[in-house]
Amino acid sequence: MEYIRITSIDDSLFRSMHNLMKEVFPPEEVLEFSLWKEPLEDPGIRVFVALHEGEVVGTTEYRYYEDWNVAMTDFTIIGREGLGIGRFLAQHRLKDLNQLAAANGKELLGMFAEIYDPYRVQDYEFGGVKPMDPFVRREVLSHLGYKRTDIDYVHPSWSQDGEAVSGLDLCFMPGDDAAAELPAELIVNFLKRYYSVLPEKPQAWVDMVTQLEARKTVSLLPL
Repeated sequence: MEYIRITSIDDSLFRSMHNLMKEVFPPEEVLEFSLWKEPLEDPGIRVFVALHEGEVVGTTEYRYYEDWNVAMTDFTIIGREGLGIGRFLAQHRLKDLNQLAAANGKELLGMFAEIYDPYRVQDYEFGGVKPMDPFVRREVLSHLGYKRTDIDYVHPSWSQDGEAVSGLDLCFMPGDDAAAELPAELIVNFLKRYYSVLPEKPQAWVDMVTQLEARKTVSLLPL
């Protein structure tokens, strides 16, 4: 299996990757094809596919923020069972991020991820691929070390319609597994920058951020 970076919508592997995203994720979670041009060309956004026998069988997107020394996993997709795709992507992603942090003279503080709550997203099929089932994914991510931030979380829809998307938790995998909290300011700064590309923010998201700005810390809870 190969771990290949995608940097252009003209790459034939990107069309395969985008089709895989549409098969697995609900429509409000998938950015329209042409709108990927700038993100893919952004050196700070890292999009990789797992290529097996010429077929895109998995993909992950993530980014590293040098100023905060944290990463964000935008998504991870496993397209087929029985190939160890999840472990393959997670290992290669962490290796890449550790190299980026080392080049920044630091050890990675940790990584954010939005993780579906299986009790609130029971209607999602996720392409019918069992490793993408929210119950399975949540347990796997818990084993990787992710913890749930103590927030009633919503995010702006990637459909750019200003709607609030719920059914997910904002989670964090600390480099130090004993970490029990994060500075609220770090979460606020991260969310504002991460969603700066979406001009329409739902009021529920604005209210969530305002409440966070009044807090000093946010607890990290079991996932």
